[in-house]
Amino acid sequence: MITDVRAPQGHQQPYGTAYEQMLERVRYEGAYPTRERADEAVRLVLSGLGRQLTGNERVDLAACLPLEAARVLTAQIPDPQPRGGWAFVKDLAARSGASVATTRWDTGSVLAAVAAHAGPDLITRILHQLPTGWALLFGQAELNSAV
Repeated sequence: MITDVRAPQGHQQPYGTAYEQMLERVRYEGAYPTRERADEAVRLVLSGLGRQLTGNERVDLAACLPLEAARVLTAQIPDPQPRGGWAFVKDLAARSGASVATTRWDTGSVLAAVAAHAGPDLITRILHQLPTGWALLFGQAELNSAV
């Protein structure tokens, strides 16, 4: 016998389907036990990223993300001096009260989903805008130009 175990209409979270899918991807990538834990990670990392990005890259990334994620990203005022990747992780850890190791895990899990939404061209533009140390957070190699 097959039963429908979905929650009644009035008890579902008010997230759109695209954001739900993003949360599921982050939950899978980060091996989080619940969707709520994945949502916490998404909100923490996107808030921090929103403080780092400016210009067309910020606008274009917001346009690629689900509405709920774009709101979190764009609700932040960009810092006048963007942080490098490691400084970004340490700042998020201090803001959240979590360990640096946990915050690094959260950051990689969320930015993998962000990269999937944004695509390689936009991620490359974002990485060119940010200081060094961000490529690894997006799951990419940090390549330096030969001088």
